[in-house]
Amino acid sequence: MFEDEAGQNLRPPVARTWAPRGRTPTVRVCGRGSGRVSMAAAVCYRPGQRPRLSYRLAAHRGRVGERRSFAEDDYATLITAAHHQLRAPIILCWDNLNTHRSQTMRQFLTAHTDWLTVVALPAYAPELNPTEGVWAHVKRQLANHTAWIVDQLAATVKTLLKRIQYRPELIDGFLGQTGLELDPQPP
Repeated sequence: MFEDEAGQNLRPPVARTWAPRGRTPTVRVCGRGSGRVSMAAAVCYRPGQRPRLSYRLAAHRGRVGERRSFAEDDYATLITAAHHQLRAPIILCWDNLNTHRSQTMRQFLTAHTDWLTVVALPAYAPELNPTEGVWAHVKRQLANHTAWIVDQLAATVKTLLKRIQYRPELIDGFLGQTGLELDPQPP
């Protein structure tokens, strides 16, 4: 299982598009940009079975004192949900985010050593994480997309992630893009 996190604010990523000559397309966005959607996803691979995608979303509205990212409890919920869905032990590969290395997260990981093994990916190696392909796919679909409120953006992101869940060949492609292989036989 590969885990990663990303975020998207109300200002959409800009992409090239076609328009009639002389009419430059414009995308109107909300001027405030205080809203943000945090996303965490886990891409799960198991030899001989279809790959799966589990995710969690959190909408942040820019309130004073509100956390703008996921906490340890959110990651623990994602990992536990994936474990229940897969009904198998998990080898979790993730980056060295400070939340992943916190004392609270270490306590969670040591409490579940019977079904959870953690492998840290090398620093500055996003090309080894298939979940980065999920984010690239979602952000490509969000290009030039306007949302006026955070709830609209969260609903759109949820729809895009749900579409990926129903396309196992796409999730396999994310693993193929990294150059990694699932080899159940030891060398």
